[in-house]
Amino acid sequence: MNIDIRGPRFGAAVTSVVLALVLITGSAALLAWQALCFAVGAVAGVRRSPYGWLFRTAIRPRIGPAVEFEPAAPPRFAQAVGLVFALAGLAGYLWGPGWLGLAATGCALAAAFLNAAFNYCLGCELYPLFLRATAGAR
Repeated sequence: MNIDIRGPRFGAAVTSVVLALVLITGSAALLAWQALCFAVGAVAGVRRSPYGWLFRTAIRPRIGPAVEFEPAAPPRFAQAVGLVFALAGLAGYLWGPGWLGLAATGCALAAAFLNAAFNYCLGCELYPLFLRATAGAR
């Protein structure tokens, strides 16, 4: 299945704001929300994530139909990578060490910002490497 390329970039912009707020406030609850968003995106697909829903219902009707599409699998993989970093950050914020929360959240923010600002999805770039690595393991 292919998706509108603007959707994941919008989601990355919202994610960047949320993760920046986490770094500013140290809010484990806000990071837990972002982890939930990543989990839904990884399991159900980016179209069904909260930010994907927001894009479909509030943004896309205002900017017009999609003209470019991309496969859904790489952004979905990127959501799974984001989930790993969000969970590591959450563990750091809740149980320590504190630097783990900051570092993992900062890494997730850097990746989300790359996508939002420069349309460079780091998780999407890692996806083919993941496929090759797992194909060799079979």
